[in-house]
Amino acid sequence: MNARFLSALFWLLHWLPFPLLRLKGALLGEILFRLMKRRRTIGLRNLQICFPQWTDAECRRVLRRHFREMASGLLGYSILIYGSLRRIERLVRREGLEHYVGVASHHPVIVLAPHFLAIDFGGIRHTVDYGGASMYSAQHIGAFDQLLLRARTRFKNPLLIKRSDGIRPCVRALKEGRCFYYLPDQDLGPRESIFVPFFNIPTATIPALSRIAQMAKAKVVPMVTEMTATGFVLRYYPAWENFPSDDIHADTARMNAFIEDRVRELPSQYYWLHRRFKTRPEGEASLY
Repeated sequence: MNARFLSALFWLLHWLPFPLLRLKGALLGEILFRLMKRRRTIGLRNLQICFPQWTDAECRRVLRRHFREMASGLLGYSILIYGSLRRIERLVRREGLEHYVGVASHHPVIVLAPHFLAIDFGGIRHTVDYGGASMYSAQHIGAFDQLLLRARTRFKNPLLIKRSDGIRPCVRALKEGRCFYYLPDQDLGPRESIFVPFFNIPTATIPALSRIAQMAKAKVVPMVTEMTATGFVLRYYPAWENFPSDDIHADTARMNAFIEDRVRELPSQYYWLHRRFKTRPEGEASLY
């Protein structure tokens, strides 16, 4: 899509109140649910893997809601890109901020942010007050990616680290006093992963959280953002005690268990449309 057209479209959308964007997004999501057959198939399979006790009808109902909420968030990005600082502050309400503030004055902090649909709304709201650093993939930059990069860098000049640069720049940023916004739950293949449970399935998971925390002597404060009918709620959770341990598998399993608990609370808002279980242990058949 033409970058100028997309930019103009988002500029027009940002004038609408979020509840109206939510309504338009729900309609768009219904259309995408019907058109995006491959993603729909992946999402349905992921839900069946994670919730085997659900019927196919229940999985499909949650997935349809997921598409509606995903499209609502997509239109809501217009506010992150063009909305005023005051509007973003009103749009994203914070809970549990004391969990972050209580440790940030004494320790480097890794903000653990799983891939829920509203991840950027919480991340950018956090950046407004605290700046920080995060990783991003730089393989290709399309029109929407350019707008997203604009949104992520509007406030407090955050440091964006290429994923291909590894974890050392992340550790350095923490030691320089920046909080590090860490997105943990992607399948990056067998070379970078270890297998630990996620919904009782051995799942290829990056063990970098434990390593970065150990190298930077950092505390981990989880953060999840929920989309509501009128905006977003950014929730900070208590800093993890006794982390990292001397067992990287146990540390990574602990991270997955935390994410799993939050997914059970907000099942339609976790990002289901990528093949989270693509990489399998040697000799094990594909789940897709």
